[in-house]
Order: sequence, then C-alpha cells, then structure tokens
Amino acid sequence: MRLGSGTFAAGCVVIEVLGVALFLRGFFPAPVFSGAERQAESPAPEPSAGASSNWTELPPPLFSKVVILLIDALRDDFVFGSKGVKFMPYTTYLVEKGSSLSFVAEAKPPTVTMPRIKALLTGSLPGFIDVVRNLNSPTLMEDNVITRAKAAGKRIIFYGDETWVKLFPKHFVEYDGTTSFFVSDYTEVDNNVTRHLDKVLKRQDWDMLILHYLGLDHIGHISGPSSPLVGHKLSEMDSILMKIHTALLAEERDPLLPSLLVLCGDHGMSEAGGHGASSMEEVNTALVLVSSAFERKPGDVRHPTRVQQTDLAATLSIGLGLPIPKSNTGGLMFPVVEGRPMREQLRFLHLNTLQLSKLLQENVPSYNKEPGFEQFKVSERSHRNWIRLYLEENNSEVVFNLGAKVRRQYLDALRTLKLSLSRRVAQYDVYSMAVGTVLVLEALVLLLLSVPQALSSRAELDVPLLSPVCSLLFYLLLLALAALHVVVCTAADSSCYLCGLPWLAAGGVMTLIAALLCAGMSALTRVFAGGKCLSQVGLAFQNPPQSTSRWSELDLLSFLGTVGHVLSLGASSFIEEEHQTWYFLVNTLCLALCHQIYRKCLLGDDCAPQHCPHTGEEFDGVAVALQGKRAGPEGWELSRAPADPSSLEALRGSERWMVLASPWLVLACCRLLRSLNQTGVQWAHRPDLGHWLTSSDHKAELSVLAALSLTMIFVLVQKRCSLTSKVAMAFGLLGIYCYRAAIGNVLFPWQQDNKDISKGITEARFVYVFVLGILFTGTKDLLKSQIIAADFTARTVGLWEIHSGLVLLATLLLRPHNLPVLVLSLAIQTIMAQFIWRPLRHDVAEVTVMHYWFGQAFFYFQGNSNSIATVDISAGFVGLDAYMEIPAMFLTAFATYSGPVLWASHLVNFLTSEASRQIVYHLNHQGSPYCMLIYHFKEK
Repeated sequence: MRLGSGTFAAGCVVIEVLGVALFLRGFFPAPVFSGAERQAESPAPEPSAGASSNWTELPPPLFSKVVILLIDALRDDFVFGSKGVKFMPYTTYLVEKGSSLSFVAEAKPPTVTMPRIKALLTGSLPGFIDVVRNLNSPTLMEDNVITRAKAAGKRIIFYGDETWVKLFPKHFVEYDGTTSFFVSDYTEVDNNVTRHLDKVLKRQDWDMLILHYLGLDHIGHISGPSSPLVGHKLSEMDSILMKIHTALLAEERDPLLPSLLVLCGDHGMSEAGGHGASSMEEVNTALVLVSSAFERKPGDVRHPTRVQQTDLAATLSIGLGLPIPKSNTGGLMFPVVEGRPMREQLRFLHLNTLQLSKLLQENVPSYNKEPGFEQFKVSERSHRNWIRLYLEENNSEVVFNLGAKVRRQYLDALRTLKLSLSRRVAQYDVYSMAVGTVLVLEALVLLLLSVPQALSSRAELDVPLLSPVCSLLFYLLLLALAALHVVVCTAADSSCYLCGLPWLAAGGVMTLIAALLCAGMSALTRVFAGGKCLSQVGLAFQNPPQSTSRWSELDLLSFLGTVGHVLSLGASSFIEEEHQTWYFLVNTLCLALCHQIYRKCLLGDDCAPQHCPHTGEEFDGVAVALQGKRAGPEGWELSRAPADPSSLEALRGSERWMVLASPWLVLACCRLLRSLNQTGVQWAHRPDLGHWLTSSDHKAELSVLAALSLTMIFVLVQKRCSLTSKVAMAFGLLGIYCYRAAIGNVLFPWQQDNKDISKGITEARFVYVFVLGILFTGTKDLLKSQIIAADFTARTVGLWEIHSGLVLLATLLLRPHNLPVLVLSLAIQTIMAQFIWRPLRHDVAEVTVMHYWFGQAFFYFQGNSNSIATVDISAGFVGLDAYMEIPAMFLTAFATYSGPVLWASHLVNFLTSEASRQIVYHLNHQGSPYCMLIYHFKEK
C-alpha cells in the first residue's frame, strides 16, 4: 500500500492517540459507586433472632442543628500546632479543655477543592478526572448528605465558595456564592460570607448552615504558608468560630438534642502554598467537632486522632438521622457516639458496616471471599444473639461485656471493609493498559522505520500492509488475540473497559494490533534478512537521492537520551522525580559539547556534519552551481555552501576562548539553577535558595536581585529589537518592578515602611499595554516580510520582537525569586547560539533536540513538577480585578510552561535567522543572476 508521508504520519498519530487513550482509561481506576436508587429500599432493621425487635426505622438524630465551618486549605498544624496556639486561642481552648473531639483528617489525592467536597459529603473517593471537573463543577449526581437532608425536609443555608452552588443547584433555601479562582482576593471573598452571619445566627428557620471560607487558601497561593497574612487570617477565623459557638450555646434549649459545630478543611497546603498532590502538608487537615454532647471530665486529655476525610459523611448522616450515602467508603467516627447506650452504638455500627458490605458486593465479584465481608457476617450473628440476650436481661453485666465484644467485632469489620474498598479504588485496568501500550509501540516502530526518508514532504512509502494481512501469520495472530480477549473477559475477577465494549469494536482493535504487528515484522525481516537499506525494501520510499553520513556521538546521545526519557516514564518514581532525568541529560549534553569542541579545536578533528548548518533541506545547497538535474523541478541538486565566516575555523582570539569556555558556563548556570527551587516529591520540602529569598526577613535582598535580573533581561533581549520595542521593553520592565513593589513582594528604594501602594492592578495593566505593543510591532514586521519576499531583516526582527514580547510577559507573571531563572535561560540561549550552534555548525535536528531538552529542564528549574500542587494559580490573576476564565486560564498556562514556550520561540528565531543569514551571505558573495534564480526557485 503506497502512502504519502503526510498520510502515513497522520495514520500513525491516530493510532498513537487511540493507544494513549486506552492506556489512560486503564491507568485511571474507575471509582467505587453504587448503582442502587437512593430511595429504592427501606432502612435496614436491627439484627434480631426472632420477631421481638421493633427497631426497623432509622435512629433519631443526635443533633438539632449542624454548622459546617469549612476553611479552605486548613492544614492540621494551623490548628494543632504553634500557629494554632498563637493565632487561634479560642479554638485551642476548645481542643484542649472544651466540649470537642479533635481529629487529623487525611484527604486522599487529588487534594483540590471539588473532589474534597465530594469526599466530605458522599464518603466516596474521587478520581483524578475530578481535577478537570474542578474548573467547572457539574451537578453532583451521587448519593450525598446534602441531598438526603433536603429529602428529609432539612432547611439548608450556604455562603461561600460557589462550587457548592454548582454541585447542589437546588438544595439551599438561601445561598450566596463567591468566586473561588480569583486568588488575588483574600479579604472580600471572606467578608462576603461573614456579613450574613449575624442575621442568620439570630434566626431559627434553618437546620444546616454551611460556610466555606477561601481567604486562607488564596493567601497560600499568593505568598505561601509562612506569610504573615496567614496569622491574621487564622485570627479572623478563630473569632468567627467563637461567634458561631457562642450563638449556638445561647440558643440550645434541649440538652438531649444539642447543636454540632464542625470545623474542617478540605485539603492542606504545601510549603510552596499550593495543593493537589500527596505530601503530608497537603493531605493532613484539621477536623474539630464541637458540641455540648462531648462534655469531658476534669483531667480528660484528648489528643487528635487520625481518621479519613471520607468518615465525615457517615458521621454526619448518623448525627442528622439520615441514611448513609450508598457510595460511602468511610466509617463512623466512633467517639461521636461513644456516650450513647450500647444498643444505639451497635445499631449505628451495624448500619455503617451493612452499607459498606453492600457496596463491596456491587463492586467486587468475589466479595464473599473478602475478609471484611466475613467479619461483618460474624459481627451480625453476634449482634443478633446480643439482642436476644439484651431483651431478656437488660441490666446484666454479661450483656454489657458481650456488647463490648460485638462492638469490637464491628469496628474491626469496619476497618477491613474500608481497606478492601480503598484497594478497589487503587486497582488498575491492566488489560486496557497493555493493549494501549502495544498499539503505541507498534505505531512507534513504524515511525522509527520510516525515519529519515519519510520526513521529506515529497516522500512516498510502500507500507507492507496488504500482503501481511492476507498471510497466515495475520490470521493466527488474530485468532490468538481473540482467544486471549475471551479468556481475560470471562475470568472471574475481570473488570476492564475493553471487555465492556461490543464485540465488533473489540474485534476491530484486535485486527488493528495484528495488522500492525505483521507489517512491522515484515519490514524488519526484509531489512535484516536482505542486509539492505530500509528505503529500498522494508518501507520503500520514492525520494531524491540524499547523501548519507554516520551518526556522531552527539546524534547518538540525542537519540538515546530522548528514548531513555520516554522509557523512564514507565515507572512512577521516575515520573515523580522527572526533573532529575532532565538535569542529568542537560549536564551530559554540556559535557558532550565540551568534548566535541575540544576535539575539534585541539586535535583538529573535523566532526562537523557534511552539510550546511541550521538551514535543513530547504536551504541546504544554495550554492553557485547545479550538480545535475532530474525530471521535474524537485530534482535540482545543489552543491554544499562554502565555509561560513562564523564557523569554528574562522574564530580567533577571545571568541575562540569563549567557545572553549561556553559549555562550562552553561553547566555552571544549570548547577546554580538547581539550588534555586527544590521540586519533585522526595526533596520538595527541603529548604532552598527560593525559600530564603521569599522569607520576609530577606525582602531587601530579593529587591536587589529582582532589579538586577530586570536589568539583565533588558540587556539580553533588546539587542535585536527595533528602537520602538527597546523603549517599550524598558518601560515594561520598570512597570514590572513597580507592580511587584505595589503588592509588597519587593521594596522601593525610597519606601522602607513595607506598605503597599496599590493592589498592583494599574501597574500590571500598564505592562500588558507594552507587551501587546511589542507583539503588534513584531507581527507587523512579519506581515511586511511576507509582502516583500527578499526582506530578511523584517522577518528576523519581527520574530525576535514576538519572542521579546513573550519574555516580557513571562517576567511579569513569574515570582520575583524566579527572575534569575529567566535571566539564565536567556543567557544560555545567547551563549549556545553565539559560541556553540553557529561555530560548530550543528544541523537542524541537533539544534531542535537541544532546545527541547533545555526547555524541559527549565520547566523544572522554575520549581514546577508533575504534581498539580506546584501550579502557580496566582499568575492567572495578575492585573485582573475580577474572575475572567479565559484570560486566567491562558496566563496560568503560560506562566507554568514559560520555560518550554520561550525555548521553542528561540528555536524558531534561531533557525529563521540562520537560514536568512546563510542566504544573505551567499547572495553577497555569489551574487550572480544565476544564484538569484536559484534562490528564487527555492523560495517558490
């Protein structure tokens, strides 16, 4: 089957996408859920050996009113640590001496707001797909506490994060939502909640009050957990808790049915101020239950105990007299009901374990073999016997001791069932992952077999597909794959995505795998059996004759490094610490470049590629004479260009010494950048230079560093800009320093009192004007170069001005302590272009790979990682006074990936400028009409 290179590449990409989609479908485990209707069955009765028990209804509620005070990003040490003692005295008193129960609630990843709200109210474990839904939360369809409470006639009032309003659009009798993504606001966003408190606490027409405060989380995103603003916000939250608790105590009339105040956080806060991953600071949250039902005796010291965040759903349901949500995987926090009579305790535990056992039956085919299910059955039988004995001898000590034994059995069964369901959530669909991996590898093999011949736009290749499909091997493979599919899908414990597909769709996947495998085997067999070039037999290409050359050490390093990085992503530890891979690769690249330079300079070994550098196929061979001609205009073959004056042989004196020193300078810059931001998972908590600079004690040092960095950025960028862009760049950089001073990150030389001049909105928008102006100027020059084909200067200047506009935007969005990252990035680009790529005459492929490697390394030099906790959300709201979704998403994405984007932009500039420079050089030195004709033809 003969295909064009574009069609072949498009087909491979489609197969790759299909394989990746299948792999991701298996990699992200399906959530544990219950398919039963909410009101489909009546409440489970109490276990009874006979017909003597009449406990067939739900237990009555334990609390008359419930107030949930949810403080976003309330880390456990903010309440139970030194910050809590200092800034939350009333809460500390309740925890140590008051009527309260304290817990450290563990939140499972992803630790972002919407999944954590789901976990609190449904008791289920959300998946990582909920990270995407967090941006625009859909209506919550799972069974949950709020829906159950509304169905029971409870009147619910909510104020705070509008995510709740999206999850429960028709559940609140009164609500006021605030935008959660506008992280620059940490005062009004909480004042909008507090302003409703006084009137609501005086009313008696509600049963649940939910308050979600966002200010602490926003402070974390802006300046981290060590900011002095955190203390002020904790003091504010403490005064609010005291107001609510005092009002609830004043309105309590029935001591047997008290109120409940729940102080909790949805997730924690990393040392960088973000959240989303699985570090201890992000998953450990404070949970305090305050009620007069939890009266403690003198000398009763209660230390915070560890629970799962999902345990709150079952506890609230029991406390409100509601059915436990059917998808709940959490357990009742037993200290809440520890003071109730034994019969009620066992009744509550039975309801919880029964719900978990039903969920286990719906999600685990071999549920009867699970130890938790067996323990539940044993506990239920013991409970049944206890009921019979209890009804006969109500006050016997034997009854109490047996009840305590049954209680222990229930608690053990509860822990085991929770563990079984948690393991179920962590199970992967290995079959779908394996099929997706096979598809990706088969397409990758075909792509590798087609390089480099198929990369030409005029290439045609003959894929050996039809003959293998008609061969016996194909049908044998298809039969074997179909048999494997049947075996996997009929296995007792199988539960996978592919097995749920129709047989026709699954058969199509198997046919595609068999066909691609036969095609790859056919091509490889012909190559190795015949000992011929692949372009002649395996995958036949119709290309113009091209010169072949052996791979250099640098080519081999580029290939092995890129492939090795791809293979390393098969291990989770390498993904968590991917920055180490890129640091190793760029350091090795610097050493390889050093070896290449020294060998050529000192030993005179000409290891440069035997073709014109940088220009690639389109400009390779713009020379003085034609070597020959084939049929058609595509057949022109041009001789190699003469030596460039910027090549290594032409350099003398200081420039030659700079070439020798440049790899070591780049290596030193990379080592310095590694000390600026710790990233990854294992060492992210360690102190680094960035932490030292961002502390309030070193604001003067940060100010000096920011000023020097801005100056260096101007020096490195302005040299190739037009006069207008230079002026705009200078004013833009000055505006950036004013913006950072306005929001309190740095100091003005004439202002030492640390007071903010403004919120920085005016200064940031001032910079945006210059960014847009520079981008407009560069775009205008590019359009001009399209009209005047020979205007090389306008094209190169236009591209560089667009690059400088992106640099100015990145300078505005990056934190002040990360400005040296941008400075050293620009410095390395300048060193590499001036003293490595151009003198050594590296080809397009090598230069592209180096840009890619450095772009990836600078992504991690910024302090980013593969954890969403390192995403700087505050960058999306620079210069905005309200939440605007599209600009916020663009600015956040650009700030996060500014390293790779700027290196990609520099790659375009470098290749374009080198191509134009080579053509101008040849036209100046070989400026005959004949050469002009050749150039005109190549442009066409």
